[in-house]
Parts: sequence; C-alpha cells; structure tokens
Amino acid sequence: MIGGSLSERVLILAPAGRDAQIAATILREADIRALVCDDLADLCMRIAEGSAAAIVVEEALQNVDLSQLSEWIDGQPAWSDFPFVILSQRGGGLERNPSAKRLSTMLGNVSFLERPFHPTTLVSVVRTAFRGRLRQYEARERLDEIRRGEQLLERRVEERTAELAAANRQLAAQIVEREKVESALRQAQRLEAVGQLTSGVAHDFNNLLTVVLGNVRQMQKQASDPGQVRRLTMMAEAAERGAKLTAQMLAFSRRQKLEPRAVDLNETVTSMRDLLQSTMGGSVRIETVLAPRLWPAMIDPTQIELVILNLAINARDAMAVGGTLAVETSNAVVETQSLPEEPQPGEYVVVSVSDTGSGMPPEVLAKAFEPFFTTKEVGKGSGLGLSQVLGLAKQSGGGIRIDTTVGEGTSVKLFLPRAEEKVLPASPPSPAPAKRRTGDAVILLVDDDSAVREVTSSILHDLGYRVVEAGSGGSALEALDDLAKVDLVLLDFAMPGMNGAEVAREILARRPSLPVLFATGYADAKALIAAGEDRIVHKPFVESELGEKIAGILSLNEAQDSNVVRLSPVT
Repeated sequence: MIGGSLSERVLILAPAGRDAQIAATILREADIRALVCDDLADLCMRIAEGSAAAIVVEEALQNVDLSQLSEWIDGQPAWSDFPFVILSQRGGGLERNPSAKRLSTMLGNVSFLERPFHPTTLVSVVRTAFRGRLRQYEARERLDEIRRGEQLLERRVEERTAELAAANRQLAAQIVEREKVESALRQAQRLEAVGQLTSGVAHDFNNLLTVVLGNVRQMQKQASDPGQVRRLTMMAEAAERGAKLTAQMLAFSRRQKLEPRAVDLNETVTSMRDLLQSTMGGSVRIETVLAPRLWPAMIDPTQIELVILNLAINARDAMAVGGTLAVETSNAVVETQSLPEEPQPGEYVVVSVSDTGSGMPPEVLAKAFEPFFTTKEVGKGSGLGLSQVLGLAKQSGGGIRIDTTVGEGTSVKLFLPRAEEKVLPASPPSPAPAKRRTGDAVILLVDDDSAVREVTSSILHDLGYRVVEAGSGGSALEALDDLAKVDLVLLDFAMPGMNGAEVAREILARRPSLPVLFATGYADAKALIAAGEDRIVHKPFVESELGEKIAGILSLNEAQDSNVVRLSPVT
C-alpha cells in the first residue's frame, strides 16, 4: 500500500464513554485498521507517525490546548490535507454550532457525523476519507518521482557538463587544498570527454587526408613541371601536418603520457614560421626574436607546435584588422611564484607570443585559463586554447604568465623547464619509396570509403600487387568464398555494420593462416592492441610504410609455409 502500513490506520479519540470502542469495533469489522488514542497528545503523535484519517468526538477538542494539533496541520507538506471525522452532538450544524464552525476552520479537511450514527454511515464516511487520503499518498509519490526525476536530470546535466570541460588546470598548482583537488578532478573528466569527441571525428578526418595524400603522391609521380611539383609538395606537407596535428590533439586530449626530451625552441619556432604566416594571413606581420645561446627546453616535441599555434591563433583573433604577431624565445630564472598558473622558482626556457590587439580587462584575465571560457562569438572559439596550453605547461613542469594592457595588446609567456641534456639530432629523413614487388600476390582490400579504397588500390597496384576490392565486411566475406587465392587482407577497422575486428574473426575462422593487416585512422584504437603494431597501418599512410608492412607480413607467412612438411596422400 502506498504510504506504508502505519499510513493505513484510522485513529480514534473519544476519551469519555464507549464511543471509541464502538467506533473501533465497527471499523475493524469492516476490515479497517483502527487505533484508539488515549488523549490529544497521543493523537498528535500518532498522526505524525502516519495515519489515513482521524475520528474525534467533538467534546475531546473543547476546552483543551489545540496549538500542537494546529501547528501540525499548518505544517503539512503541500501534498497532504489530513482528513478528520468529528462526531458531533445532534443538531450540530455550522450555523447553530460555533464550536463546529471553529473546528472546521482549524482542521480544514473535516467531516461532521452526528451521534448517534449508523455503523454503515460511519464506515462510509471513513472509507471516503480513506480514499481521499490514498489519493494524497499517490500525489506524494508522483511529487517524489518528479523530484527524483529532477535530481536525476540535474545529475545528468552536471555529468554531461563535466564531460565537456578540459582538465588542464588541474596542473595549475600544487594540489594542497580541497578546492584545488575538486577542480582538477572536474577538469580531468571534461578533457576525457573532449578526447572522446575528437576521437569520434579522427577516423573520418584521416580518411580524407588519406585520399588527399594518396592522390597528391600519385600526381607527384607524373609531374615534371617544377612549379607543379612545388605546389604538390606544399599540398603533401600541409596534409601531413594536418595528420600530425590530429594525432597531437588525440594524444593531448586523452592525456596520454608525455615523452619530454631536450628541444631547441629556436629551431621549433623557425620551422613553424611558414605555418604561422599561412595561418595568420597576409594582414598580420610576424616577427621572431630568437635568443642566442638559448637553453634546451624539456618538452614533448609532438606537443609544442600545437601550443605555439594555439597561442598564435588567439593572438590573431585579438587583433581586429592586421597587427603584429611576435614570437620570442629567452632564458629566465624565476625566483617567486605569484599565481597558481605561474612556474615555481627555477630555471626555464620561455617562448612568448605577443600581439598588438585589444588586450584583456581584469575580469577576462581572471577567467582566461578556465576551460570553455571564451570572449569570441558562438562558433568562433571553443575556449580550450589557453586551458590546453596551461595543462601542457604544468604537466611538463613549467607554467604561464600573461602580461596584458587593454587597448595595447597581450603577451603570453610559456615557461618550460630547462633540460640538462643536449638536444637530440633532427629526425632521420623520410624512408625511400617502397620497391615494386614482382609476383602474383593477391590482396583483398576492404574499406567502406570508396575514395580511400580507390587511392589505396592504386598504391597497391604500383607496389606490384593484384587487388580485389570490397566495400563492406559482408562483401569481403563473399569475395573470400569466391577467391581461390588470397595472400593478405588489408582491412579498415572502423566500418558500419561489421567492424574490422568482427570481419577479421570471420576471415580467420574460414582461413586460419590468412594474414590480416588493419588500416585505421583512429590513433587510440584500444581494440587493435592485441593485433600488434606490425599488423596495423595508420591513416593517412605513405606508400613506403604500407609497402614495408605488407612485404614483411608476406615474407613471414612464406617462411612459415616453407617450414611446413606436407605429406603425400597414402595410396
């Protein structure tokens, strides 16, 4: 029963005479739980415990202090209107009975039953009051459900909001106070959500870059005009940088472990000048001031370009029309830490990005590092730029300092710890083009993107392989049943319907010795960990990498086949 067992009972207060026992007996015979109260105080206590209705003789409420009962009635929750049945003397109509009128005003939900009463009348009146009370219980349950629903909705909204924020500021200072710990935890959850959103588009974006790079490289093979070759080279470099930035964003938003090493920031800034100029546009003048004898900085080299680019984009947006963007490097010794986002005392290498824009007023500066805080119009800024920069700086052991003047501009200084070791040599040159294979190896190419499939097929043909294409897992399995010879399956991992893992299981169930090479544009595909890096090629892939992995797998497979002793059938 809604309301609980105590809420099903009817209370009876008739201190004098046999009215209480008679009423209780009548109700119990009608299967209604009845409890006789000793006095008004007992009645008030039982009502507070939970009851469906109360039967009270009129005399029990005369010449007594009703303040306790009145206070309880006035303090009822919104859903409650407790019913009272007053057993009054004959002729106790409201117009002729001032006492009844007073009780009606005070009790509110009250019914009067004149004595002597017929048992059926008493039962009927009580059941009517009881049904009304049950409706109140149901209303209470509905209100409770609504409140629970509101609380659940609020929690879900809070969780969703927490998932959409960044956690970089958790590294803003030593976590010694409870407020800082809670703030860091919220930001970590939000950055995880950003990582999931970024990962969701990474595969499609890398598919697009695969098509662009694949076609550019095919055109490079046939280009002879120096101008055309130069333009194609620029296109390839831009696409490769796009793929690199996508991978950097995935790594950063997922908070993967940084791999810091000694980096020459002068060399980094110099190599980024063309990218900065193309990003800023022709109206912005770029100046670089590189410090001589610059200390090496301890930073993950895959992240520093993204940080400088973020700061440069913020600086560009702060300048309405044109202006000057200055990128400067310097050595610094910090003696005191004034703000949580600033570095602790020590030796640092500083890269500063300054603009001649509008500057920041104090109220904006106070919120500059908060995730998703932005002064830009809707759709023109995520509010993650400075938050990400601060997160990387703190995670690397450094910090940030902002110098700004309204109407004159802003300078953001990124402090990175000084490295004790020397700067490692530059990365080795790109591998030579893959050699064309001679033979009749057949590759089953499975990818749901027709443009990616076409580019990949062209690369495989250039490498000397025969190619059979399939646009889905189902068509790949059908093709496998029809083909007598397949030497390798090049399989896209993220596909609608059957994904790469499911298709691979079906392939191995039919042909256990057939090797599978997964192609994926999602840098954090945990489901591919078991496959091993030698069985994974990341989009956008280059011809040499794809050729080397396929050749290695086929060579290993051929070596295993050569070690198998095949016995002639017994005649």
